[in-house]
Amino acid sequence: MAKTPAPTQAQPLSALDRYFHITERGSSIWQEVRGGLVTFFAMAYILVLNPIILGGIPSAQGTFIGGTASPVEAMPLVAAGTALVAGVVSILMGVVARFPLALAAGMGLNAVVAFTLAQKPEMSFADAMGVIVLEGILILILVLTGFREAVFNAVPGQLKVAIAVGIGLFIAFIGFVNSGFATPALGTPVQLGDGGSLNTWPVMVFVIGLLLAIVLMVRKVRGALLIAILASTVLAVIVELIAKVGPLGTGDNPAGWRLTVPEIPKEFNLPNFSILGDFSLFGAFKHLGIVALILMVFTLMLADFFDTMGTMVAVGAEANLLDEQGNPPNVREILVVDSVGAIAGGAGGVSSNTAYIESAAGVGDGARTGLASVVTGVCFLLSTFLAPLVAMIPNEAATPALVVVGFLMMMQVADIKWSDYEISIPAFLTIVVMPFTYSITNGIGAGFIAYVVIKAARGKVKQIHPLMWGTAALFIIYFIQGPIDALLG
Repeated sequence: MAKTPAPTQAQPLSALDRYFHITERGSSIWQEVRGGLVTFFAMAYILVLNPIILGGIPSAQGTFIGGTASPVEAMPLVAAGTALVAGVVSILMGVVARFPLALAAGMGLNAVVAFTLAQKPEMSFADAMGVIVLEGILILILVLTGFREAVFNAVPGQLKVAIAVGIGLFIAFIGFVNSGFATPALGTPVQLGDGGSLNTWPVMVFVIGLLLAIVLMVRKVRGALLIAILASTVLAVIVELIAKVGPLGTGDNPAGWRLTVPEIPKEFNLPNFSILGDFSLFGAFKHLGIVALILMVFTLMLADFFDTMGTMVAVGAEANLLDEQGNPPNVREILVVDSVGAIAGGAGGVSSNTAYIESAAGVGDGARTGLASVVTGVCFLLSTFLAPLVAMIPNEAATPALVVVGFLMMMQVADIKWSDYEISIPAFLTIVVMPFTYSITNGIGAGFIAYVVIKAARGKVKQIHPLMWGTAALFIIYFIQGPIDALLG
């Protein structure tokens, strides 16, 4: 009779395993590495989109971000800073919160900086980044004091959804405009392409890139947006080599590339981090005024707070890490790191860094611990050396991702109860006013005011949170600030 072998002792866990609870959560080091890589490729499109959004237009002072004179100079700076800050805060999330959640410059938040904050009279990008730092400090204080729950509960849940949906629609509209798919017209505000048709090579690159991104996404290909951007850039380079399209001109070449000509760089420089620290903490006070500044900070705080809460719960549910109350582990640490990410993004000159829902892609591929976030962060740090290549990516190759991200953000529209006019009308105004007035703040203000007015008109004053009354009043003052200034002046 064969002797039964003695049971083997379990292998002792490594310090890395014990710290990140890898075995405890049913994972392995390789599984975490793979999940971290998937998360990076799922969200790496921000390395292209953030430079286009922040580096593509001048501030109200007429200069581009970092004090540069053109988008070609500004975009590599933003790309390098975006990668560096995302790498640092993602590693911080992994080490401190030990949760599979990666951070980078927030889509929507960067649009607030570029298209709202930096466009206020006499504002610079440094002033706008100072507002981001103030917002991050405020969020950190609210997290540490526990006041965050009060702010979160003050805004009706469906209005929070409407804010995300409105930003999604706004981002998609920006994508269509910046690509030349929608252009100004004589008889209407916008038209299709140049003269009402898609008759230019750059716009065709955009259309092909958009279709490719859609196909890859519906086929659930990892890194679909990044693949679409890279493939469209290769196509744009080939088109430029053959057709010699050239840059968009003021009448002499209406069919040209709108932002940068897709040409292979003749020289390759190391990443430039001079944009880091380019912020003015109190510069916005003299340009915006106290009321407008408070509203701006509150607007940014709303987007940061609610995106992070929804993201960490969604990722925790995907990883089966939620407790009986539906909370992920280390909630306070997650929120603290996210707040630090906002501060770091503003101080780094690249806009608020926040948690990315794309982290769910890595979780779906096996990530269960903060080690995955560390891997994602290391990938971002390594990608800083690719920052100079951003200058060769034309708007038409990158903006398809804006449209797709807009779609993803708008998917939440189904969560709004449209049959209930008391909430659906404020939600509708929040959504449509953003793109129609080219301002995220205007959309939120319209929704808040409509909500308070409708509830009061229905005799449901007790259902209005005191913070909503105060915020609506501030938005009214904000909207009529011009007449008020004229009256006081």
